[in-house]
Amino acid sequence: MSGVGGVRVFRGGAVIEDDLHRIAASLRHRGPSATSGWTGPDIGLAHTRMEPIGPGTITQPLHSADGRWVVVVDGVVHNGAGLRMHLDYPFRSDDDVEVVVAGLSLDGISFVERLRGHFALVAHDLHTDTTHLVRDRYGVVPLHYRHLPGGIAFGSEAKTVLAVGPAPEVDLRSLHDYLTDRVVPAPDTLFEGVKKVRPAHRVAIMPGGHLEDVHYWDPPECDPSDAWSAADAVEAVTDGVREAVRLSLVDGPLGVQLTDDLASHLVAAHVQQLRSGPPAHTFAVLAAGAGSDGGDRARRLAALIGTRHHEVTLTPADFADHWGRLTWHHDSPLQHPADVAAFHLGRAARPHVAALLTHAGGDELFGGRAEHRRARWRTRLPGASERVGSSFSVTERERLLGASAPAARRSSPALGVDATDRALREELRHRLSDHVLEGADRWATAAMLQQRPALLDHRLVELALRLPAAVKSRGGTGQWVLREAARPLLPEELLGPVGPPTPVALDHWFGGHLRDVARDRLLGEGSWVPQVLDRTAVRELITRHEHGARLDGRLWTLLALETWHRSFFGATPTVPGQRRAADETALPAPHA
Repeated sequence: MSGVGGVRVFRGGAVIEDDLHRIAASLRHRGPSATSGWTGPDIGLAHTRMEPIGPGTITQPLHSADGRWVVVVDGVVHNGAGLRMHLDYPFRSDDDVEVVVAGLSLDGISFVERLRGHFALVAHDLHTDTTHLVRDRYGVVPLHYRHLPGGIAFGSEAKTVLAVGPAPEVDLRSLHDYLTDRVVPAPDTLFEGVKKVRPAHRVAIMPGGHLEDVHYWDPPECDPSDAWSAADAVEAVTDGVREAVRLSLVDGPLGVQLTDDLASHLVAAHVQQLRSGPPAHTFAVLAAGAGSDGGDRARRLAALIGTRHHEVTLTPADFADHWGRLTWHHDSPLQHPADVAAFHLGRAARPHVAALLTHAGGDELFGGRAEHRRARWRTRLPGASERVGSSFSVTERERLLGASAPAARRSSPALGVDATDRALREELRHRLSDHVLEGADRWATAAMLQQRPALLDHRLVELALRLPAAVKSRGGTGQWVLREAARPLLPEELLGPVGPPTPVALDHWFGGHLRDVARDRLLGEGSWVPQVLDRTAVRELITRHEHGARLDGRLWTLLALETWHRSFFGATPTVPGQRRAADETALPAPHA
């Protein structure tokens, strides 16, 4: 894990060194081990690295041998060794970043379409004076940009591009999206003018400041229902999962995040089969007073496959301690209290491992979420998707905001062969990257831990999208093909479906005083939420909760929003830990 950032200037301007220092300083939490940079006539690039340099690792920014390209990369390229064999280039190291530079120098920017892995990169072409911002197919690694007076800043996180230029403002148009599902879909954010590079996109910054957004990968269409036999589908998924996990392995101590989910068990079982040497570590987080989350089943699995298992308990005190810190790292309101639990697990795992494998995508790709099973009957109930999946209904959102959704923000639904296929593709397009993966990147960064979503190899993703719904869900049970692929590795007791996850007891986290916390933070003096939302509607929501209505999710949505605003717009911003001054960040002297 590392951080990338930089700034472009136009109309004959020059990079201000202090700006590049501030950008580098804003990335230090993503890479405290080393900072480096480079400046050209109208561009500056910065790179920070979390892990110390090892054998074959090259310092970034990295120049191509022909002097044309300068590149910074955050993430991992899984097929670097295979690509290297077919590139006629004077390699100096085993670092896959050099493979990226070699490919660019030989094939141009289209080479990024051949990369297999999880990455965000910035590649500057000195011949055309064009800067390319590229993000992986699913948005595992983040990348942002922002227009400035006379230039554009870009970097790993929103706070990177906010380190320079005018003070940030809230994008009030994005509040409707946030109140719908607690996320703002890419390319927008809650910060005015701050954009996310969308997954599977590359944004070219031209010399005059014009942007060109190119979509370089499309998921395959679903195959006809008779194209796959059950046996062929199971065999293909078995091989695909095994290969995806193999690509995610790292040398040295490795951990796996365990929950009640079948996909996490399957990842752990494959890790133990594929690795040699000491057993892997597994980690499960338990919520004190709110039931187990991955407790009993994770414990049985760890004993069966022989991992070094760790259980981590999250207490209300831990929750209160982590909430503000993680919000700052997240750049946006926390989508769910479970994000705090994941960070707590990551922080506990860090002394034992340097990398943690997760099962992100297992539900989204193989029909494991209840939303997928509801997809068919939802199509027959107009408005049902709003009642099932949204934080607030359309009517509630319009009352809180005093207006309907901005027309420009209404996106067309994903296309698919049937309701289940459309639901899966919609999740891949929005929820997976904007919710699951964005949150995972931030809690892992906050824990100073590398996390790898072991199932998000694009070959496995393409296979999952091609499989018809009939092999993903049978008899009302999702993940059928994944269960059959796991059958040779796991006992029957761990293959059966589990009940819905135990809801996080928000009132317990607030020490039994959720109503007091809600009134203080949402209606107290200086609170921002009642200034931008309808105060009467907010007060009625709290009152209904106090009288027994089950409105924890709605209250969390507003509390998280208020906490985010205080973190970034309060008189004294909430910043975890002491940040080094800009002039302490060592960067090389500028050169043309």
